[in-house]
Amino acid sequence: MTTDLNTLSGQLRLKVLELYNMAHAGHIGCSLSCLDLMIATLILRKKDDETFILSKGHAAAALYVCLNHLGEISDEDLHTFYKNGTTLPAHPAPNQHAGIPFATGSLGHGLPIAAGIAHANKLQGTSQLVYVLLSDGETNEGTTWEAAHYALQQGLDNLVMLIDKNGLQGFGPTQDVFGDTASVEKWQAIGFETIEVDGHDVKALMNTLDTLQQHRNGKPKAIIAHTVKGKGVSYMENKLEWHYLPMTPQQYEAACQEVQQRYLLPVQV
Repeated sequence: MTTDLNTLSGQLRLKVLELYNMAHAGHIGCSLSCLDLMIATLILRKKDDETFILSKGHAAAALYVCLNHLGEISDEDLHTFYKNGTTLPAHPAPNQHAGIPFATGSLGHGLPIAAGIAHANKLQGTSQLVYVLLSDGETNEGTTWEAAHYALQQGLDNLVMLIDKNGLQGFGPTQDVFGDTASVEKWQAIGFETIEVDGHDVKALMNTLDTLQQHRNGKPKAIIAHTVKGKGVSYMENKLEWHYLPMTPQQYEAACQEVQQRYLLPVQV
C-alpha cells in the first residue's frame, strides 16, 4: 500500500509541475505542500455525496489534478489550465465541474461556507461530512475565527477542517506575521477536536480521518498538518519565493527528474 500511495503522490506532483510549466505561472510551492492532504481526503476518503472545499484557492492546480485523477476533469480540460476560455483558472471557479462547488482564493471564505453546509446537513439529518482545506496563513483571517465559533455553537461534528501548516505565507514566515494562529493549542482551547499529523504521510492522514469521522461528539474537527512548501522539489522546499515564481525550462526539467527519483517513478523519455 505504501508503494502505491508513494507512486500516486509522485505522479500527481508531475502533473502539477506540468500544468505550471505550460502556464508559466506561480503558486507552485503551495500546491505541492497540500497535495498529499488532498490525496488522502479528496481521492481516498471523501464519499461521493460529501463536500470538499479548497479554501486556499491559490493551490488550484493541486485540486485540478486530483479531480482529473477521479475522472471529474478530463485530460483535455486539464490542459486548458490558465488559458483563455478555460474552466480551470488560477483560482477555482464554480458551476463548471462537480468537484468545485464554490469560487475560492480570496482567503477566509472556505471555513464559513463549509460551516454553513455542515449545519445544513445537520438540519437535514444526514451523516455527510464536509471537508475544508485551509492554509496556515489563512487562520489569520477574522472570518475564519467567526466561522470556527459558529461551528462550535452549532455542534458541527460533521465538519473536518484541515490546515496546511507549511510555515510560510505571502510575505514571510507565519510566525513573524500574526504569530502561530494554526497551533494545536489555540484550536483545542476554543473547543475543536484537534489532531496533529505529518501532512505528507498519506496513510497517517487516512487513519486520522477514519478516527475523526467516528467521533460524533458535538465538536468540529481540526487536523493540523505539518507540511513543507514545495514538497518534492528540493530547490523549492521551504522557500518563500516559490509562492510566486514560475519555472524556467531548466528548472522544470530538474524538478521532474527529482520527483521521479524521490518517488521511485519510471523515468519519462
